[in-house]
Amino acid sequence: MFLLRCPLPLLLLLLLPLCSRPQKLPTRDEELFQLQIRDKAFFHDSSVIPDGAEISSYLFRDTPKRYFFVVEEDNTPLAVTVTPCDAPLEWKLSVQELPEEASGEGSGDPEPLEQQKQQITNEEGTELFSYKGNDVEYFVSSSSPSGLYQLDLLSTEKDTHFKVYATTTPESDQPYPELPYDPRIDVTSLGRTTVTLAWKPSPTASLLRQPIQYCIVINKEHNFKSLCAVEAKLSSDDAFMMAPKPGLDFSPFDFAHFGFPADNNSGKERGFLKSSKFGRQTSPKPRVDLHRVCIGNKNIFTVSDLKPDTQYYFDMFAVNTNTNMSTAYVGTFARTKEEAKQKTVELKDGKVTDVFIKRKGAKFLRFAPVSSHQKVTFSVHSCLDAVQIQVRRDGKLLLSQSVEGVRQFQLRGKAKAKYLIRLKGSKKGASMLKILATSRPNKQSFPSLPEDTRIKAFDKLRTCSSVTVAWLGTQERNKFCIYKREVDDSYNEEQKKREQNQCLGPDTRKKSEKVLCKYFHSQNIQKAVTTETIRGLQPGKSYLLDVYVIGHGGHSVKYQSKLVKTRKFC
Repeated sequence: MFLLRCPLPLLLLLLLPLCSRPQKLPTRDEELFQLQIRDKAFFHDSSVIPDGAEISSYLFRDTPKRYFFVVEEDNTPLAVTVTPCDAPLEWKLSVQELPEEASGEGSGDPEPLEQQKQQITNEEGTELFSYKGNDVEYFVSSSSPSGLYQLDLLSTEKDTHFKVYATTTPESDQPYPELPYDPRIDVTSLGRTTVTLAWKPSPTASLLRQPIQYCIVINKEHNFKSLCAVEAKLSSDDAFMMAPKPGLDFSPFDFAHFGFPADNNSGKERGFLKSSKFGRQTSPKPRVDLHRVCIGNKNIFTVSDLKPDTQYYFDMFAVNTNTNMSTAYVGTFARTKEEAKQKTVELKDGKVTDVFIKRKGAKFLRFAPVSSHQKVTFSVHSCLDAVQIQVRRDGKLLLSQSVEGVRQFQLRGKAKAKYLIRLKGSKKGASMLKILATSRPNKQSFPSLPEDTRIKAFDKLRTCSSVTVAWLGTQERNKFCIYKREVDDSYNEEQKKREQNQCLGPDTRKKSEKVLCKYFHSQNIQKAVTTETIRGLQPGKSYLLDVYVIGHGGHSVKYQSKLVKTRKFC
């Protein structure tokens, strides 16, 4: 079997001499291969892939690539494997009959190019298989018809690497290591900085006695479906920037990327850990978030130097060191144990507690109701960015949520129960919040809020001295206070975001900035809207408006600030 990618007239010129006499499908035609190395222009136009070899190649986004290969006899076994590396692929395999002059025993001169081209292109190929996604996918047939097979590949997401393997002897080749009946990775031990993994050995090593080594990949983002995807991630900063462009010259080193080693021993000398590069050798940039280690033929390994309370993803690849081809086990993930417990803050029933958390830090709180209770309520007011809250009752996880603004959680109580609250801060910066825990259902310190806490400004009602705004309320009667502050024209959204500390109440504002306070609610939640016209403003000036809602306990929550500007001319 020969796999080719070239213009059809040139393809037929290559195929007709090969088809004119009976032959065995070659592993590699060394004479043709050496010709390709000498004639770089020929190689650039066609990728010749011997039967039973894996090629590595490159797709530019929205630029399809096509390969051809010939199966000369009917009832031939056929296997095609396509491995996407770092982006999903769309690929299709189809077949069409060879022209009689190319598939018989003719030994005369080839027909004119135009006539040969028509014999192929005028026929519509029969689609055998198609796939779209980023999984390693296979087409396998125990009895394939003779014909010209066409493999079309396309990447619509981005420029990407991929690999293709095709063979007419799938039973005897077996270049990919076989997975055990249970291909999962087991987490056998978990510590604060270590995770121990175990897996069942590949039958390729245990039964067929082929040289297999296992390679582990550790990262904090996601599992990988192929070692090709790992290598693409490791080299994404430099290798993809050096992808080959049409018309560029190639060095003999470059042929390794299309499945051809530079010499007979290079496959053994080139360790699988070395990433392929287009062009000249370059030093890859370190990727601290992705680690890969090969451990020989052991089937248990302890990963160390991990961070506490961090989720990691683990992938295992069995690599056949003879073929340099790999198979992925089913990946797993695990979260390392937390650091030694910090000092725990005791919460008092019905009392608001202020909490400050360092960037990426965590705080632990404890709540132990003094009396029996049917329900317990936790009210959380995040002043800045979102915080993570976890609540455990006697060690059992009851709640795990991300909180922005004000949230209230009501949990079923239990006699003599103790609650452990873990608060985790934002990755962006330090976090501030207020928290209240109570076993008395009527104890409400924070005001209720609508789902939408934005302030809406009506542009058509804007004048040189006034603006009209509206905001949503709730069914609960609360006090609302609106404040204004003149700002420069250069004031922007980034500055506004830095001032969005929702826990700062009206008591921090100047008296001159106060517009008014009023009570408002509506039993019909659809009509819980109030409007207000703010007068006495200066023409062509920008103002920052804030609305505070004040609860029965005296605690306030600020709506999202609104930047408005009066008309300059009226």
